Amino acid sequence: MPTPVGLVSLETASPPFELDQDEVRETVLAHFGARVPMVERLASVFTNAGIRTRQAVRPISWYLEPRDLPARSKVYLDSALDLFVDAANKALASAGLTGADVDLVVTASTTGVATPSLEARAMERVGFRPDTARVPLFGVGCAGGATGLALAARLAAAQPGSTVLFVTVELCTLAFRNQDVSATDVVATALFGDGAAACVLQAGAKGFAEVVSYAEHTWPETLDVMGWKMDAEGLGVVLKSDLPPFVQKHLRPAMDAMLAAQGLAIGEVDRFICHPGGAKIIEALESALDLGQGALDVEREVLAAHGNMSAPTVLFILDRLRRRGMPKQSVLTAMGPGFTASTVTLRAA
Repeated sequence: MPTPVGLVSLETASPPFELDQDEVRETVLAHFGARVPMVERLASVFTNAGIRTRQAVRPISWYLEPRDLPARSKVYLDSALDLFVDAANKALASAGLTGADVDLVVTASTTGVATPSLEARAMERVGFRPDTARVPLFGVGCAGGATGLALAARLAAAQPGSTVLFVTVELCTLAFRNQDVSATDVVATALFGDGAAACVLQAGAKGFAEVVSYAEHTWPETLDVMGWKMDAEGLGVVLKSDLPPFVQKHLRPAMDAMLAAQGLAIGEVDRFICHPGGAKIIEALESALDLGQGALDVEREVLAAHGNMSAPTVLFILDRLRRRGMPKQSVLTAMGPGFTASTVTLRAA
């Protein structure tokens, strides 16, 4: 087993613009109208997604104007940086630390391209030392909350006494499409929101939980299940419509194997903390893991209030759970491009 690593703090950050799901639905219908006939047929996805509100980095009117890749990239660089700084400073303050105490930063973000990466751009604003190490992650998508947390824990365990900051920021709304709109784009418009989360990790430290293990499983020949396509308009969503049946059929054997390597069985896990890709994914997760209908109640709460923010979402769920009292033993899990399932096994402090 790895060296236990304390989760010392966890905080979240949301952008300022609130999107009401009913308003988004009516706006999308009016905006596309007869130009994209499928929008009328797919309108029910807005009411069936289990979402009431979402947060975005721009008001709804901004998304209705044609935007090319450079315009979207500028918004990503500005707004993702603001959210990074907000979440990082909150997490450090909660731990009684400052940016100068951080030895290493792990950043997970897949909804924009930043070179230099976000933590480099945040050096002065957060107060990182010049010798603070940086590890940016790109391409992990919705799995990034779990994958990045696992990597941050590995790095903290490898350097006892060090302070590791993990930050994940995603601006999924920037993928809204005005041209060549597909059915997948309409679904994405109904699901995605923006957000950020950050946590501080230290080997051997007391916190609200300990990271005791981690695992990943990538299914072969699944590169087309989820990801991005890139063109002049920006990043566009790749998302297979049969993902819920895939999860229901294939997740359980993979989870059994990942937990068995840790000497655990599914029945010994007090709570699965799952990334809620959407309402149907939540139902598929409950079925695949034999959790019982309605077991993932906090996942539904976060989805309803924030939508699918990609990587930060599972940390929003963990934040709500830790404020209510952590279960004795839990497994945080998220799935993303690859197609990959990532898990982090947690033990209440």
